[in-house]
Amino acid sequence: MRKGAAVLCGAALMMAGMLPAVPADASPPRAAATVQAAEPIWKNCATATRPTLQCASVTVPLDYANPRGRQITVALSRVPHTAKTSQGPLLVNPGGPGGSGLKLAGFVASALPKAVAAQYDVIGFDPRGVGRSEPALNCRPGHFDPVRPDSVPTTPALERANLARTTAFARDCALKYASVLPYINTISAARDLDTIRQALGAEKVSYFGYSYGTYLGAVYARLFPQRVRHLVLDSIVDPTGVWYDDNIQQDYAFNDRHLAFLAWVARHDGTYRLGTDPAVVGAKWYAMRAALAKTPARNTVGASELEDTYMPGGYYNGYWPRLATAFAAYVNDGNSGPLVDAYHALGAVTASGDNGYSIYAAVQCRDTSWPRGWAQWRKDTWAVYDKAPFMTWNNTWYNAPCAFWPTTGLRPVNVANDALPPTLLFQATNDAATPYHGGVTVHHLLRRSSLVVEEGGGNHGISLSGNSCLDKYLAAYLTDGTVPRGSGGIDAVCPRLPDPEPTTAKTAGASGRGSTLHGLLGFHG
Repeated sequence: MRKGAAVLCGAALMMAGMLPAVPADASPPRAAATVQAAEPIWKNCATATRPTLQCASVTVPLDYANPRGRQITVALSRVPHTAKTSQGPLLVNPGGPGGSGLKLAGFVASALPKAVAAQYDVIGFDPRGVGRSEPALNCRPGHFDPVRPDSVPTTPALERANLARTTAFARDCALKYASVLPYINTISAARDLDTIRQALGAEKVSYFGYSYGTYLGAVYARLFPQRVRHLVLDSIVDPTGVWYDDNIQQDYAFNDRHLAFLAWVARHDGTYRLGTDPAVVGAKWYAMRAALAKTPARNTVGASELEDTYMPGGYYNGYWPRLATAFAAYVNDGNSGPLVDAYHALGAVTASGDNGYSIYAAVQCRDTSWPRGWAQWRKDTWAVYDKAPFMTWNNTWYNAPCAFWPTTGLRPVNVANDALPPTLLFQATNDAATPYHGGVTVHHLLRRSSLVVEEGGGNHGISLSGNSCLDKYLAAYLTDGTVPRGSGGIDAVCPRLPDPEPTTAKTAGASGRGSTLHGLLGFHG
């Protein structure tokens, strides 16, 4: 079947050649252009849970090489400081690329100790192209509507169907946003952060980023090291692998996390009745996948949607009870209702998700060069799939528009930095979305950084998620810049939080600070 699929390569390259062209000479300048940023006008946008939240926007150049040319807006949120002495802005980012950070400001301000949060104006923002920023990109509304073709292209027809979706997405982005796409990238977003700093009237800013937000923060620090007061990076992207190699490493790591989920289900056979041997439980999961590939549950959850539903379990084990309950209901009782409900709660893509994916693709495809021959993607994916089948092809199709993207790639940023003040890094050893090596790599690249490791932890986004050991290091650092100093490459180690307890409740894993954070961070981040 794999050999037969190879005949599609020529057709895929022909489709790529038919995509509209986008200017290739729109690289951001090496030196920062001078931008006069107007002070934002803050308005009340309080909610019941965030009574002091304010909203505003700043105007930034689309192209920093032409600061007087076309202007776009970046949406902001703020929880103002309340202490008599302020440490200035603390910019927060949930990752993505494509994640909205407006709600994250309120969460961070409430999750930090009151005495710490009081010292900062906690600033959330929607990066260029995202959410309430204008223009907000949405290349192909409904791109992830069910039921999609099976992600694993075991027949030429399945590969053709998935390639058609992929090239259609890239084509639609080029048709709708040709003048914008060259400027949707991490370097431009980092320059926006400094424009925000200027608009806020601050000589320096602090930055706290999760997931992709760690790369954005590291790039900002590389461009403007003298503007950084504090830098916190949690669940760290490997900047030496952006983005093709990083995604391959994700495939192996997510497979390991799925195996951990299956082992957890096996340990709780008394609740889920799926077997005490993880291999038996795994066989039942893949049998469920095969059955859904033939007959999607309620014409909604096919094989690809099943992967979308269970992938969040690799980001956050708080979802495991709900996922196990849905799994057991389908296998043991023939009841697909809980599975469909779990898909709508965790896997379905809304309009905001369409926007997020558009930015995800635009940033990653522009940030660096990707293989342009589909044959290499196919070869590499099948090789990884043989060892890590859980989400490998799903992840490939998620990123595959970059094989056909209308802009050329920039050079990845070397984030090595010896000009920063002490910085604080958090990394879980079994993180799937940003595997452990990324944290170690950035620790070496940022000379005065301190690395705090959650030993045995597998969640993605670990500070302010309920682990008091991690949070004490965060609070100390944001208070006065104190960082732990250890030996052997790791500066401090915290034990992981225990795995969740099994339950049959529909809302399993849906409450608590950890769940709130992971709802804000999203997936594919």
